[in-house]
Amino acid sequence: MNIFLVGPMGAGKSTIGRLLSNELKLEFVDSDKVIEERAGADIPWIFDVEGEDGFRNREANIIDQLTSDEGQVLATGGGAVMRPENRSCLQGRGTVVYLKASVEQQLERTARDKNRPLLQTENPQQVLTELMASRDPLYQQVADFIVETDRRNPKAVVADIVAHLREQKIIR
Repeated sequence: MNIFLVGPMGAGKSTIGRLLSNELKLEFVDSDKVIEERAGADIPWIFDVEGEDGFRNREANIIDQLTSDEGQVLATGGGAVMRPENRSCLQGRGTVVYLKASVEQQLERTARDKNRPLLQTENPQQVLTELMASRDPLYQQVADFIVETDRRNPKAVVADIVAHLREQKIIR
């Protein structure tokens, strides 16, 4: 069994992923962390040196590898759904949960995070709004179900996910 978390930056994929993996007794994997470990560099450095396209190439390779494994909760990067091959891997190899968060909530949660290259701009709200407009349809396309995370305790979100997985007979 694999559970794949998709959604925008600041939606809670890493936090909720860790809690969910503990609850389900599965391994937790964060695709962005794996990319950094294998590159020996952080994501802002990869963006600086290779550009977004270089980063997305690395991400596609990692998503393909990670989704081939079994028994995990995988938190993907916010832009992982941009490439058709990533969407195909996610949809075909596990249950996809879209953690949905408003732009306002994303802005609040990412305001002081310097590890997000796309937000190192004069107007992060505009960037988040544009990203949401282009990515939301893709998150919805790949999702088996959607959970709102705005102003919610991560444990309550995990409880909702577990209840849905039980309801769908994905877990007991």
